[in-house]
Amino acid sequence: MTHILSAAGNETIIERVEEPLEWNHIQEFFADKKQWVVENQFEIMVAVAIGTAIYFALVFLCKYAKSYAERLDDPLRFRAIAGRTIGKTGYIFIFMLAVRLVTGFANTPPGIEKIISFFFIIVAAYQVAIWARELILGFVERRASDSDGRSSETLANAMAIIKLIVTIGLFAIASIVVLDNLGVDVTGLIAGLGIGGIAIGLAAQGIFSDLFAALAIIFDKPFKRGETIKYDNTVGTVEKTGLKSTLIRSVTGEEIIISNTNLLDKEIINFTRLERRRTRFGIGVIYQTPPEKARQIPDILREIVESHDARFVRAGFVGFGDSSINFELDFDIMSDDYEVVYAGRHAVGLDILQKFNALGYEFAYPTQTTFTSAPDGTMIMPYPEGGFGPVQAKD
Repeated sequence: MTHILSAAGNETIIERVEEPLEWNHIQEFFADKKQWVVENQFEIMVAVAIGTAIYFALVFLCKYAKSYAERLDDPLRFRAIAGRTIGKTGYIFIFMLAVRLVTGFANTPPGIEKIISFFFIIVAAYQVAIWARELILGFVERRASDSDGRSSETLANAMAIIKLIVTIGLFAIASIVVLDNLGVDVTGLIAGLGIGGIAIGLAAQGIFSDLFAALAIIFDKPFKRGETIKYDNTVGTVEKTGLKSTLIRSVTGEEIIISNTNLLDKEIINFTRLERRRTRFGIGVIYQTPPEKARQIPDILREIVESHDARFVRAGFVGFGDSSINFELDFDIMSDDYEVVYAGRHAVGLDILQKFNALGYEFAYPTQTTFTSAPDGTMIMPYPEGGFGPVQAKD
């Protein structure tokens, strides 16, 4: 309230003028805070000193964690990921945290403490989102990296969109938390975001299906670039796995492109990760083979296989064929290199042929014998009784 003096003739008139209510509140607010500063000077100085110490200590800790992570040989170790995450701490958050921690030392008025808490919640929500993003991306890259610590080519291609999805999701959650603390009703916003997400998902169902299939390949690692796989009747080497499709070079040279979703829906056989490869040979000898010689065949096959540093599994009689006595040989070549396996199978097969020929074993092949009879049923020899073949001319 302000008093104004005015003269009207010989009379003095005192007028009352009401000041705006807001201005009164502002004056009262600053008056109270001035009084608080005067009455708590020592406590405020102690709080400032402690807050400053906390601020610089946290800044040092964050810088040290970041430099420690950069010095590690493997950037995908848990300590490296944790160090990079701590290094992402912002200076504004450190300042607000230090202020928030020392408000109790200075007997802070409720009004100021409420303001500090309000800004701290906003800064903390987005800082937690930054930490969570760094941790998620770090663990994604670690989980998808090769055994030697290198990130896969597929992950390098997908990392940009993964970062985008993770960032949008986390910062959307942080924004909802902030709005909720501001007293805004976020129920409708959450419902709208959910409906919008469903609509986008349905519209881009095919794209997202192949994208998530690519992520499944990254995480599950059913195959990698350079490995030989088989699906359906196709055998080939994986040349590239993208966000939507996988490129395979067939053994006959064709370039085959198949969507990631369709590929994962099939049974995939990975030939590259075998510690050994098994080979089976079917061997048939003629029925005229003496039983004593037939019993020696498994031992002969074992000797041949072991002479080539292969692992003998089993060999033995398996049945009577139309034209042969059938044996089977199973052996393993201890290599994951298909070229080595191919050469080993070749060498063992040729040694079997050479050894059997040297020992007098005859391989069977389909044969047919025709018998001729006279009208009375007596057999007629198809050749002269003196021997096979045509009759020899006499001198």
